Amino acid sequence: MKRSEAKRLPLFSGRRERGGDRGERVGSTMPRCSPTSHPARRSATLATGFAFIWGEGAFVDGLRLFFLRPSCRVVRPNKAIRRRRKKRSCSLVSRREEVAMDPQRKAVLENEFFTEYGEASRYHVQEVIGKGSYGVVGAAIDTHTGEKVAIKKINDVFEHISDATRILREIKLLRLLRHPDIVEIKHIMLPPSRREFKDIYVVFELMESDLHQVIKANDDLTPEHHQFFLYQLLRALKYIHAANVFHRDLKPKNILANADCKLKICDFGLARVAFNDAPSAIFWTDYVATRWYRAPELCGSFFSKYTPAIDIWSIGCIFAEMLTGKPLFPGKNVVHQLDLMTDLLGTPSAESIARIRNEKARRYLSNMRKKPTIPFSQKFPGVDPLALHLLERLLAFDPKDRPTAEEIGFSNLDALFSK
Repeated sequence: MKRSEAKRLPLFSGRRERGGDRGERVGSTMPRCSPTSHPARRSATLATGFAFIWGEGAFVDGLRLFFLRPSCRVVRPNKAIRRRRKKRSCSLVSRREEVAMDPQRKAVLENEFFTEYGEASRYHVQEVIGKGSYGVVGAAIDTHTGEKVAIKKINDVFEHISDATRILREIKLLRLLRHPDIVEIKHIMLPPSRREFKDIYVVFELMESDLHQVIKANDDLTPEHHQFFLYQLLRALKYIHAANVFHRDLKPKNILANADCKLKICDFGLARVAFNDAPSAIFWTDYVATRWYRAPELCGSFFSKYTPAIDIWSIGCIFAEMLTGKPLFPGKNVVHQLDLMTDLLGTPSAESIARIRNEKARRYLSNMRKKPTIPFSQKFPGVDPLALHLLERLLAFDPKDRPTAEEIGFSNLDALFSK
């Protein structure tokens, strides 16, 4: 399907989703970070890292050193700290605040939004379009280019070191990953001085919504929509994986969307670079992937050397959600997640179970009652058999049985929905 044809596919047809007006999303909204406790002395290292991203220098070498640094052991905070931080993690407000602002109110908003950053005059803030535990997002006009942009203000960036690490990681990766299907960082605003460096402002391209809202608001997505969505997602993954980067948190809310069906992957805060000569445990010791879109091998162990197949599984879950309008595996915990997977896919083979490194997970699956595989034609009635065959490959329990983005082949997608 040609892009010109895809542009004619309506996504936002004026219908309102349940619960209010469909809101707009902006590039790279980060999910809430799990609170962790780290040595305070690392904040100086992170500040140096943030300062480094604005210089060109030996950038690739710096990125490599950042990812190869020894991982810091995560210490669980006590209950009182968890309660305090839970209050801080308010949910993201994705709906745009449709309030017509007079010039005086807009001037107040710009003054509060930018505080004393010297480059504030370049951007005219129009409205606040998102709020969350990280800070605030505003829609603005870039007076130098006339473009509409999204500015994410991250408050008190060094208050939680784990949050600062994710922000730094995302900025470093997005500066290197330049692709039509990946959200683009337009600009990073410099602080007045290193001593006053407390907040960070990242300017992204402005997107209208996200795939979660698109699926929720459109119950009549066509095979042509599915085809073009999959094409863009797989094309982005082919590029990302070729750079030895694993996203690790693909889900509809991390895929931005416009009314012309254009998708862009965002939120690389949990992404990792897999260098061949680095110890594998460095890259996989923290929480990865929202549970509903998490591959089985991530449920079984956090110390394996994973492959790009973890992202392919997430694409399969997203594809299934496009077909049904609801999450495929909405697990309440890890055990429930494995139960939902095996209810559909059947009990995994003894060979697949033997490759799971986590002993408890291996024992749980070995002792599980034998479950038959549910035919996908029964789970997804009315869907083209070729599309179901692709979905079965994407959702193979064993990662070695999942195809790569390159192996799927975009010509196959044309044949897939040509009927």
